[in-house]
Amino acid sequence: MTATKKKAVRRAKKGERIRQVAAIPFRLNEHGGIEVMLVTSRTTKRFIVPKGWPMKGKSGRKAATIEAQEEAGVLGKALKRPAGTYSYWKRLANRFVRVDVIVYLLEVTEELADWQEAKRRQRAWLAPVDAAMLIDEPDLSTLVKTLTLPGPMPLSAT
Repeated sequence: MTATKKKAVRRAKKGERIRQVAAIPFRLNEHGGIEVMLVTSRTTKRFIVPKGWPMKGKSGRKAATIEAQEEAGVLGKALKRPAGTYSYWKRLANRFVRVDVIVYLLEVTEELADWQEAKRRQRAWLAPVDAAMLIDEPDLSTLVKTLTLPGPMPLSAT
């Protein structure tokens, strides 16, 4: 268990809310529509977005980018402003804790054929409305379903 996770678990045991960061990897399809990538969780195999604990010395945006590479095998640029937040109940060894997640949009520039968690996760590109139907967390589902990209696109569409 990483030091950051241990610290978060200690805070959760004291009843404090804890924080994670997440990425919603996205791309534009041939018609200019948004597609998002979901990955399966390691244990329950539910569809989720790549997420993890904040990383010491890294911004939330950078940590979300690293999580997307490790969990979904995608490289890209996270947009500066968070797309939103959601909360969920995280299962720990002997309890559940409430976690607040800050979500960043990640414009995918490369999809890796082999990545760190490839053997433990599946990934899928979906239209936001379809992705939202597969997500169990209501707040994340709403965030994905109502996803809009801010202003001019930072990389590929400009």
